[in-house]
Amino acid sequence: MNQTTETQNPLRTEARIAHGALQRLRQDLFADAFAFRPLMPLDDARVVGWRQRVPKRIRRHVRWAPHCAVALGAGIIFLLTLSSTMHYGIGSIRSFVTLGFCLLISVPVALTLFRPVGAFWVSMAGVVLGMLGSAAFVGMYGGQWIGVAFATHLVVMTLVVLRTRPRLALEMWVVSFGAGAALAVLVGMAGKSDIPAMGTFSALVLGVAAAMRAWREERRQVVETKTATAEERSRRTLLEERATIARELHDVVAHHMSVIAIQAEAAPYRVADTPPELATSFATIRENAVAALTELRRILGVVRSEDPDAFVSSDPEAPQPTLASLESLLDSVRGAGLTVEAVVTGAVRPLPQGVELSAYRIVQEALSNALRHSPGADARVEISYVLGGIGLRIVNGTPSRLAKPSPGAGHGVLGMRERVQMLGGEMTADHTADGGFEVAAFLPVANTGANAAAGEGVAA
Repeated sequence: MNQTTETQNPLRTEARIAHGALQRLRQDLFADAFAFRPLMPLDDARVVGWRQRVPKRIRRHVRWAPHCAVALGAGIIFLLTLSSTMHYGIGSIRSFVTLGFCLLISVPVALTLFRPVGAFWVSMAGVVLGMLGSAAFVGMYGGQWIGVAFATHLVVMTLVVLRTRPRLALEMWVVSFGAGAALAVLVGMAGKSDIPAMGTFSALVLGVAAAMRAWREERRQVVETKTATAEERSRRTLLEERATIARELHDVVAHHMSVIAIQAEAAPYRVADTPPELATSFATIRENAVAALTELRRILGVVRSEDPDAFVSSDPEAPQPTLASLESLLDSVRGAGLTVEAVVTGAVRPLPQGVELSAYRIVQEALSNALRHSPGADARVEISYVLGGIGLRIVNGTPSRLAKPSPGAGHGVLGMRERVQMLGGEMTADHTADGGFEVAAFLPVANTGANAAAGEGVAA
């Protein structure tokens, strides 16, 4: 019983394979064979190189070059076929038959632009007519029909493979030469035709066409994958930068909320005989501040949970850096090998913590990019305290040695833009004329006079 089952299993497996092959053949060549599948014009990325080599008047028509080439080829095939097979006087029955034959084998070439599988079947009808004509008109130039029909049919099959999918090459080859061999036996041309030689040559041509189509599909998928990967990397970097900004903003806001809560709690004890209503108001202020701090910590916990190593190299309880810490940043950069000088213009004054933190991070990222992409170059940091905000300019010269490849190129600039846009400022980042790189940003500060007065009060 087991031996019988083992003997039948290979048969069932082969039957399933054959059934699957027939299903694919039916799906590819018979189901919706004449469906409308137009060839799209070339996209702009593939036309850019051609446009530089053609006159300006016809540059906008270059996208239709494949369509024009196929249509022109169909016309040339029709004229060549007509000249090689028309050997009868105009008006005779044979001349009309020959003209119809020429149209039948040339029209499918143009039809591949719109209905590729249907073009194969029309060309197959031309092959059948060519074999019948070669058998009927043998000795009267009819022998040329089969050669012309097979040559044009090979052109059609090649175009269909290039337009559709690689596996159609094998399917069309089997159908064409299977039907051709059967018809040759029926009309008595089995030993007189060159079907074996044509089959071998067409197999080589279709194999090359299938390989080209497969290579194009693979390259397209690689390009799509790289594009998707680059977009995902940029999106992930943007989210990481926003998460960093969120953590830093939490530290800034939490500081002020903590001060509010402490002052609201201590205020009733500074005044003797505090009215109950005032004490209740202060208690409400403190409760709201504590509740806000709790919500901030809860939201920050979600952000930090996706990057548990964000504070491995630094103390999470340490205060966020400001421009007052700029000199230590410059010292660390100089220790890494970058020659940098700093110039501060305008009246130095305290700015909102969010602005100072963003300014510090922009300078830090710009200098890091200079270290990474311009090794051996000199850098200059300019900080300008102006009315209405603060201006930053970080510029570096040309590198003195080759920079190592950096997979994260451009993401630091993206993060700097995020910070500037968050504060409503403006920023430019571009190469300089001498081959260096420059980052310039302006961070606005609302109510600068009030901030300065507050700063003087704190100093006093």
